[in-house]
Amino acid sequence: MVCIIWRHSLLFIVLASVLSFLPCAQSGDAEVLLSLKSAIDPLNRLRWEGNTVCQWHGVKGCINGRVTKLVLEFLNLTGTLDQKILNQLGQLRVLSFKENSISGPIPDMSGLVNLKSLYLNRNNFSGNFPASISSLHRLKIVVLAGNQISGSIPDSLTKLARLYVMYLQDNQLTGSIPPLNQTSLRFFNVSGNQLSGDIPATAALLRFNASSFSGNIDLCGVQVNNQCRSPTAGGPSSAPVYPAERKGSASRRSKLIKIIAGTLGGFVGLVVLLLLCICCKRKLSSKEEKSKGEVGSAEAAEAGEASGGGGGGNTGQKEGGGFSWEGEGLGSLVFLGGGDQQMSYSMEDLLKASAETLGRGTMGSTYKAVMESGYIVTVKRLKDARYPRLDEFRRQMDLLGRLRHPNVVPLRAYFQAKEERLLVYDYFPNGSLFTLIHGSRTSGSGKPLHWTSCLKIAEDLGTGLLYIHQNYGLAHGNLKSSNILLGSDFESCLTDYGLSSFRDPDSLQEPSAASLFYRAPECRDIRSPVNQQSDVYSFGVLLLELLTGKTPYQDLVQEHGSDIPSWVRSVREEETESGDDPASGNEASEEKLQALLNIAMACVCIAPENRPTMREVLKMIRDTRAEAQVSSNSSDHSPGRWSDTVQSFPREEHQSI
Repeated sequence: MVCIIWRHSLLFIVLASVLSFLPCAQSGDAEVLLSLKSAIDPLNRLRWEGNTVCQWHGVKGCINGRVTKLVLEFLNLTGTLDQKILNQLGQLRVLSFKENSISGPIPDMSGLVNLKSLYLNRNNFSGNFPASISSLHRLKIVVLAGNQISGSIPDSLTKLARLYVMYLQDNQLTGSIPPLNQTSLRFFNVSGNQLSGDIPATAALLRFNASSFSGNIDLCGVQVNNQCRSPTAGGPSSAPVYPAERKGSASRRSKLIKIIAGTLGGFVGLVVLLLLCICCKRKLSSKEEKSKGEVGSAEAAEAGEASGGGGGGNTGQKEGGGFSWEGEGLGSLVFLGGGDQQMSYSMEDLLKASAETLGRGTMGSTYKAVMESGYIVTVKRLKDARYPRLDEFRRQMDLLGRLRHPNVVPLRAYFQAKEERLLVYDYFPNGSLFTLIHGSRTSGSGKPLHWTSCLKIAEDLGTGLLYIHQNYGLAHGNLKSSNILLGSDFESCLTDYGLSSFRDPDSLQEPSAASLFYRAPECRDIRSPVNQQSDVYSFGVLLLELLTGKTPYQDLVQEHGSDIPSWVRSVREEETESGDDPASGNEASEEKLQALLNIAMACVCIAPENRPTMREVLKMIRDTRAEAQVSSNSSDHSPGRWSDTVQSFPREEHQSI
């Protein structure tokens, strides 16, 4: 009897424990967020009520009740962050407490294993640099500027292989700068601290000029034009050299000045002579460049037109004299994005760079420029330097230069002369999405993309395009696979955005056939303005290109007489009529591919008003990807493209819309 009572008691305890756990499981991160609120929101600015945590203020992303993006900015939050509470938000990708008044040390964040972006700038954080950040291997963006953080910057930050932004300015950091050399690092600032020693001359840190290191009087190195003392000079190698008083006779100094003056005079004469020769050679090179033909095939232009680098068509062609133009004086580059974004090169450095043609398109020619220092940029030379007017051109450059996003290729600088306009972008050596999908057209198509890759690329592109639409009210205007470049982590990045207004409206030149079939039907007349709705259509065509492996022009119009949306519609109709299921055995994979296909077909609606916004498109993609991540397993060998599941269907030629 005692045993029976004991068993019933034990069962009751177990059931009570399970029942007490269920509300917590159902609420996801709600309880954690409420604990966080009690620690940092004494003024009750966060009106978090109800059980729908995904609709709470500041929760910008959510999957099954787990918060993926928490943005609490400009709310005058105070108090301190609790390590135990924070680390329970294990699904966070983005965390921002920007512009608040949170104090105390930054806690250990090693539990945030999925974190990609961290914004803690403009608070009252103190204590040592949070070394736990180095263990977050997915981290791309670290912004801790404008706090009171002290101590050294840990060398372990070199382990962050995906690091894209590192802003640590205006703190109290001491010690030396770690030898950061991540190829992904594009934005860096440690100005306004108390750092010392030699700035590492790594390829990554050589990209940045003195503005990224200013305010650290004990720093030395080529980036700040302050030579470091060598180990044999009687001091540590990291000690900077300052001007010192030297004793010597006045006569010796006078003789030295005369010798230097004589030598300098002869040298100046020689330089003037050389410059005259160089100018003549550049004018000759400019005429030769203008006489060269455009890229022969639409396919080659499609592969190499991207303005960010790593293209296809005409790759390897060398321009012997670098860049040249018709105009007076050298002029100077105008750097964009604020002073902390300026790079360590000048117009003269760019002129002396070896130039390799990446491609030519409707807007102009694109070059890979390798400077004498080894630094590489991509230069887009606009075809028409007269339109728009100079003041409008400058305003557009200032606007485009402010775009800073991991899925947008940054525009770094521009040059303007009477007959010349140059745009300078970061160089992306991993090539374009066109090459990833189709490979080298001379050697056949590339390998099929798995559905997980399709979803990842779709989310990258949707995120970047929404950023352009939402934050700046712009339209990309020339969205296609050759204008999408692959970053160091093979993330997809948009380039050639916002240039459609640079076309002469009176020009009779039509876009290339390769570009035409990405454009929405209402924008296929070159004089029709592009807008965000037409971007959505182009985005849909891109998704169909991903899923089918077909180029919108070369494979479909020439082979089947149909553009890609029409061809997909016809194939889906045949699939419905036939009742066949070529993907039997892969129902889960087929469902994921069909979900992305449905999103694409919604984007390519003929009527612009029936297309979803990019915000709606991105939400659908993220929901599909979240469901796929929950249901996927290692044994899933789904077809790489949607066309692999329908290629057995008979096809008839259909007229394009």
